[in-house]
Parts: sequence; C-alpha cells; structure tokens
Amino acid sequence: MIEIYIDGASAGDPGLSGAGVYVKVGNGTTHSFRFPIGTMSNHEAEFRALIHGLELCIENNWRIVSFRTDSQAVESAMDKKYVKDKRYTNMLEEAIDLSEKLDLFFIKWIPSKQNKIADELARQAIQLNKRPSDV
Repeated sequence: MIEIYIDGASAGDPGLSGAGVYVKVGNGTTHSFRFPIGTMSNHEAEFRALIHGLELCIENNWRIVSFRTDSQAVESAMDKKYVKDKRYTNMLEEAIDLSEKLDLFFIKWIPSKQNKIADELARQAIQLNKRPSDV
C-alpha cells in the first residue's frame, strides 16, 4: 500500500496558496510534489492537495493508497461524503470521483507534527505562485 501525505497552505485566508504531496512507495522510494494553486482559503488549499494527490495516483497507476492529512475537515468530508459549507461541495465531489477510480482508497487524519514534509512542500509551493519580480 502506498502512503500519500497531503497538505495545503495559504499565506492569508484567502491568500496565495500551495499544495504539497509526499508519497512513500512500498519499496522505500519517495516522491515529493509542490503545486502552486493561486489565491484561495486554507480549507480550499487542503482540498486541492487531496485532489492533486488523487490525480497523481491515477497518473502513476498507484491503485491501493492510504492518504494522510492533518485537515480534519478534509478527512471528515471524505469519510462522510458530505461538507457543511457548500463552498467546498464541488471540490469534494471531484475528490470522491477521483478516489472511486482507485482499487482501494483510505484517508486518515494525523497530527500536524507527523505531516511536516507535506507541510513544507505546500509552503514552498506558495512561493512558486510569485512572479520573479515579487520574490
């Protein structure tokens, strides 16, 4: 089973945002991904990280996966297939559709201290949003 750690981050709420995805493949190989995702809220960034992670699974034919997130909102939404805040409905539906293309999908909440690599990747991705003249 492949472990996928995801995190979204925003510099402001809303603000420039990034998604980080850290993948542990069963043979000890790891992959790191950073996605600049424009301006959005922190919760939106967390959902975008999930979607990017699911897309990576499909692209790489990783069919049996266990996602780890420090976002209780994302974990709960995927578990219950429901969000209270309707702003996130479309992203949840997209994530559910993508997860159903996999053979086996799990998602688990973990404390932030266990998600440091994905968090750092998300923070690096925020910087990728900035034009060279802004850096």
